[in-house]
Amino acid sequence: MAERGRPRGFDRQVALRRAMEVFWEHGYEGASLSELTAAMGINAPSLYAAFSCKESLFREAVTLYEQQEGVLVAQAPTAREAVAGLLRSGAIAYTEPDKPAGCMIVLAATTYTPKTEAIRDHLRERRRAAKAAVRQRLEQGVADGDLAPGLDTGVLADYLSTVLSGMSVQARDGVGRDGLLAVADAAMAGWDRLTSGEAGRSEPLASR
Repeated sequence: MAERGRPRGFDRQVALRRAMEVFWEHGYEGASLSELTAAMGINAPSLYAAFSCKESLFREAVTLYEQQEGVLVAQAPTAREAVAGLLRSGAIAYTEPDKPAGCMIVLAATTYTPKTEAIRDHLRERRRAAKAAVRQRLEQGVADGDLAPGLDTGVLADYLSTVLSGMSVQARDGVGRDGLLAVADAAMAGWDRLTSGEAGRSEPLASR
């Protein structure tokens, strides 16, 4: 028997996917309950019966986004190929014509209020986890011998995460796929310098 408030024929996964797209487009704060229920094809009691509350719905939507839309470190023989694949995959994923532009996890974190600090913290942890995966692949590259032993993998992972976040914002601002692919290529053009083990050791600008 269907739960109270849930319409006959309710498909929870379909409704969750539609909610994810609303959050992806508008962020947590910007997604109103009326927009969510309209997109999901249910009423407010059905939403609460199935997902408990808006925050729980959002957290499930984030998990779904990571599973179905998230940009992952590419499986590749070398760290360089893996990172190049990551950046190019981001350029493509952030500019799919039938989906909201940019990365949901990056863009949904741009606004919050004291009442939604838990959402901010949750998104921050998801970004940290993604960055940790990049760093892990870089460390594998060091262990495999295709990256310099003295490489600061933390700094490089920060840099790559910054590039991806910037590409996400640029996509939302209307920069097309070709433009983002050019950014990915530009970032990779400095790969040898970035991975030489010397990156980050230059004198501070103020001392020059």
